[in-house]
Amino acid sequence: MRADAQRNLDKIVIAAAEVVAEQGVGAPMKLIARRAGVGVGTLYRRFPDRESLIAAIGEYYVESLTEALRRAAERAPDAWSGLRAFVLWAAEEGRGALATALAGLPEDAFRGDAGFARKRREWYGLLDRLVERTRDDGTLRAGVVTEDVVALLELFTCHPGDLPSRVAADPGRFLRLMLDGFRTEAAAPFTPPPPTLWDAPPGPVS
Repeated sequence: MRADAQRNLDKIVIAAAEVVAEQGVGAPMKLIARRAGVGVGTLYRRFPDRESLIAAIGEYYVESLTEALRRAAERAPDAWSGLRAFVLWAAEEGRGALATALAGLPEDAFRGDAGFARKRREWYGLLDRLVERTRDDGTLRAGVVTEDVVALLELFTCHPGDLPSRVAADPGRFLRLMLDGFRTEAAAPFTPPPPTLWDAPPGPVS
């Protein structure tokens, strides 16, 4: 692909991601073309239908997560700082809105997309290695696994509507609190807690 054609393609996908984050996957194709600075004909030559454009947005989104995770792992002073920085970055409002829009698609929307599956495996592998580093250096509490980090991300990015209203009013604050709970210093046993005062049977009434 020629360099100018690649630039046009990149502009379309980035503009489409922005518009879908703002208006959802049903956003008008004309608006996407206008945001990208190309004609509608150019948009449809690159992406003959909405499904192919959404697939490209999905790949772009996962690729952006991969690059951000790689930067966090390489540049942070330690593994925990890198993991924390990545989770907070991924949950920022604009990126969270795009994740929410994509999460609303049918479960099999990306199932046949080999590019999306490959990029997702790459992202997950990087995340898994970073989680392993935090476990090796003792900053991640025992029992926390990569799937726990993914679940936390999905809750705050893909399904914000499932958050209680008080959490949804200030999601960044509660995400930080929950991240702190992943650290060794905050750890409490995963076993059932001992009986508390209010669990004890009532004493004799005098």
